[in-house]
Amino acid sequence: MSSPIDIAVVGATGTVGTALVEILEERDFPIGQLHLLASAASAGKSVSFRGRNLRVRTVEAFDFAQVRLVFFAASEAVTCQYAPQARAAGCALIDLSGGLPLQQAPRVVAEVNSQVLQELAAPFQLTSPASPAIALALVLAPLRPLMHWQRLSVTACLPVSSLGREGVAELARQTSELLNGRPVEPRLFDRQIAFNLLGRVGAIDAARHARLERRLAEELRQVLALPELKVAASCVMAPVFFGDSLSLAVQAVQAIDLPAVQAVLEQAPGVELIEPDDCPTVVGDALGQDVAYVGRLRGGMDDARELNLWIASDNVRKGSALNAVQLAELLIKQGL
Repeated sequence: MSSPIDIAVVGATGTVGTALVEILEERDFPIGQLHLLASAASAGKSVSFRGRNLRVRTVEAFDFAQVRLVFFAASEAVTCQYAPQARAAGCALIDLSGGLPLQQAPRVVAEVNSQVLQELAAPFQLTSPASPAIALALVLAPLRPLMHWQRLSVTACLPVSSLGREGVAELARQTSELLNGRPVEPRLFDRQIAFNLLGRVGAIDAARHARLERRLAEELRQVLALPELKVAASCVMAPVFFGDSLSLAVQAVQAIDLPAVQAVLEQAPGVELIEPDDCPTVVGDALGQDVAYVGRLRGGMDDARELNLWIASDNVRKGSALNAVQLAELLIKQGL
C-alpha cells in the first residue's frame, strides 16, 4: 500500500471534477488530505468524500506547496493561470483541459502510452487527452501491428456535457421550452441545440477548423507516436447530455483482415467489442462504464483497405476522470 499523499482538485464542483473525486474514492487512491478548489462562485459548497463533507475553497487563495499532486479539471484559462504556481511549488500535475503545450505536458492514455512516464522527471506534468481522443486511441493502438495507416477520418458527435454543467443546463432548458410550446432563446449556444445538431463546436480558426478538432488530431498523433499521421476530424454538438459517439474510418495501405481486427479488439484493454454488426449507444451501453464500446465493424463498400467502426464512450468517466486517476496511479508507481 502506497503512503498517502496530499492532493488538490481544481474545478472540483464541475462535471469532470465531481466524477474525479468519486473515482478517487472508488479506487481507494492513497490520499492524505484532499483539497477541493473552484472559483469564488462555488466556494463554500461541500462535496462528499469517504464519509465526510469536504468544503470547497477558492483556487485564488490556495498555496500549492500544501500538496504533491494537482488535478486541473477546470477550463484552459484556469489551468494556464495556476499551473505555473503548482510547478513552482514542486507539485506534479495532471491537466484535463488541454491548456498546456504538448511538449510541456505530454498527452497520455493509461492503457496506450504509459511508457512515456519513464522518460519524464519530477515534478511530473501530464495531460489527459480530450475524451474523443482517448476513446480513439484505445481502439486504434492495438490495431497498429495489423496495418499501416494512410489516413484516419473521424466524426465525433459530442454531448453538451463537454461544455460542463452549463451545457447540460442549456439543453435541459431548451428542451423544456420546446416541449411546453415556448420559443427557444439560445444562451450558451448561438442557436437551438435541443432536437438539433450543430456542425461546429467552438470557435474556428482561419482555416475553418475548430480548436477541438485540431486538439483531437494533435493528441492522437502524440499518443500513438505517429507525428505524420493524417487525421481528418469533424466535431458535431449533439442534443445528448452525456457520452461521445464516434464514427471512425481507417484507410490502410494493405487490405484489412477483419477477423484479425475483431480478434485483437476482443482482447484490447479498455475496449469492449460487441457483435460486429451491432451498434453500441452511450445510453444503453457506455454511460457509467470504464471501457469504450465498439461496434459496426466493417470493411469499405468498394475498398478492401478501408475499415469502418463505431465507438460509444462515457465522456466524463472513461474519457476524462478515470484516465486522469489512472495516470495518477502510474505516477505513484513512479515514486511520486
